[in-house]
Amino acid sequence: MTTKNTLGKAAAVVLLAAFVSACSSNAAKEEAAAQAAAERAAAEQAAAAEAAEQRAVEKEKAMMMAEKREEKRRLMDAASAAGSVFYFDYDSSSLSDDARAAIDAHVALMMADSGNVRLEGHTDERGTREYNLALGERRANAVRDYMVASGVPAYRIETISYGEENPVAYGSGESSWMKNRRVEIK
Repeated sequence: MTTKNTLGKAAAVVLLAAFVSACSSNAAKEEAAAQAAAERAAAEQAAAAEAAEQRAVEKEKAMMMAEKREEKRRLMDAASAAGSVFYFDYDSSSLSDDARAAIDAHVALMMADSGNVRLEGHTDERGTREYNLALGERRANAVRDYMVASGVPAYRIETISYGEENPVAYGSGESSWMKNRRVEIK
């Protein structure tokens, strides 16, 4: 009987150990599952926060782009209102105050934009062809120099002289001549 009791006790101990082991294994599994769920929840929360931050950044970029477009439109309107033709006195390449004010509007636009311009110098019909080409060039260069002094990079400005070749007003009189003494910005 002792052997039977010993065997019975040993079997009971083995069953009890298996039961305790199973219980502790279930507890460990439950604890691991809870930890994994907490990690998933934290990862989802971090992803949601990152997505919200990304949306905020994109919204800010969109607002900045809209502000830039509005500023560029305003500058274009100001440059358009200022005109794209700058007039000069007879045999002169000096800028008038009106021309400087109009050029300032174009300078502001060029500083906000990356486009290039071409300055076309013109003269009236008086003088030789060579002299008028040189005078048209001096006028275009005067506008270019003013723009460069105002901060526009020189490589963005092209100058050309047409001299007396492209008049806007035909006739031999001061009213026609003063319209032809000009620099046009293109």
